[in-house]
Amino acid sequence: MNPLRQGFSWWCYADRGVADEELMSKARGIGLEAVDLIDKSLWPLAQKHDLRIAAVEGHGSIEQGMNRRENELRIEMELRTRIEDAEKFNIPVLICFSGSRDGIDDESGLAACADTLGRLAPVAADAGVTLAVELLNSKVDHADYQCDHTEWGVRLCEQVSSPAVKLLYDIYHMQVMEGDVIRTVEKYHPHFAHYHTAGNPGRGQPDETQELNYPAIYRAIAATGYQGYISHEFLPQGDPIAALKSAYDDCLHSLGSSSQSWED
Repeated sequence: MNPLRQGFSWWCYADRGVADEELMSKARGIGLEAVDLIDKSLWPLAQKHDLRIAAVEGHGSIEQGMNRRENELRIEMELRTRIEDAEKFNIPVLICFSGSRDGIDDESGLAACADTLGRLAPVAADAGVTLAVELLNSKVDHADYQCDHTEWGVRLCEQVSSPAVKLLYDIYHMQVMEGDVIRTVEKYHPHFAHYHTAGNPGRGQPDETQELNYPAIYRAIAATGYQGYISHEFLPQGDPIAALKSAYDDCLHSLGSSSQSWED
């Protein structure tokens, strides 16, 4: 049995020639268990197809995030509303963003993020929700983003010191910024609430054409005893269903499991 529960990030595969409901149905038929980064209007449809909503954005935006004191009230209000939504729809993770530096030094930005997360952590914990700050690269995709290295994110989690505050470890983004993925997973996995996959360069299919060795990475994550979801967040070339099936099977095979359709 595959010890990793796989999902997919909606934005990568939607609007690529497959209707919403068909995409959900076929993804579940492949064996994928969850979907993330999906619009609230589609949450009931995902549940209809037995797809858990694994993670959604907790507040806006990537650039105007928690590191700016002037954003505190707005983000706190947005997160409180989203926590209520997450509890109602059984969503385990709300994705949070540090924001761009825009002149804010790392220590000041970390302190501001920690203050906001510290106030919301008890509320999230009571609702059974984890606030996961996403690690994003500032080299290619999100220039000037502050939470762009694992160690900064881990320091933030340690400062808040709550099991309800962790990180979203995006393998693609951290390969761009720092590499050393397997050692990072082994060292810091207690702080990781959610994973995203994609190949590098170009956020492609996580296969042998990319520089990341995903079979070894999947095995490293599984070895930590991780119980959450690992979501495929790559840009498919061609049929999105076929691309998801390939990614799902690759993960299964890397862990010594064989593919079996959920519908079988």
